[in-house]
Amino acid sequence: MPSRNVIKIQVPESYYHIYTRGANRQKIFLDPADYKHFLKLFERYLSDKQATSKAGEPYPHYKNKVELLAYCLISNHLHLFIYQKEVPYLEKFMRSLMTSYSRYFNLRHGHTGPLFENRYKAVCLDDDSYLQHITRYIHLNPRTWQTYHYSSLSFYQAGHEPQWLNTSKVLDLFNSRADYTKFVADYEEQRNMLAELKYQLANY
Repeated sequence: MPSRNVIKIQVPESYYHIYTRGANRQKIFLDPADYKHFLKLFERYLSDKQATSKAGEPYPHYKNKVELLAYCLISNHLHLFIYQKEVPYLEKFMRSLMTSYSRYFNLRHGHTGPLFENRYKAVCLDDDSYLQHITRYIHLNPRTWQTYHYSSLSFYQAGHEPQWLNTSKVLDLFNSRADYTKFVADYEEQRNMLAELKYQLANY
């Protein structure tokens, strides 16, 4: 089952649900360019080939250390589902990701002060039965989840994915991509039914 709160001891060969939001609940993505830049950072740090800066300096490379399994970027927060192969590369990856994005955001938008709220939250999952449920929770975060552009759901539904994303660990638990989409949609229908039932009961 999930371990609570912020991780204190990192474990190799383990799954983590990462959550962070803007300081004081401020927005961390203001327009499509911000979302796209964050996705470019996934590409920078997790692609097969190590990326270099314009000056030719190599960026940190985490391809064989951590795997990104799912993500969803919302205006004031984000969710990541990560498999850590080696310790302490989850921490190193998150530091690179958040520091790089903060520098970009502050420069582009003239922002000062911290962008993110303290340290990110990381819940370790020690039971494989949670894998599909965590991705479903992540993909259902946006109200318009079926057509939302800044989550990994479309890659779960399509027959291809970028180098920096690995959907196979979750999709291997299903017979097909269509079955996974149905799995996600069925929960939303159930959630809507429960919300309607609560509303109806409140009227009595």
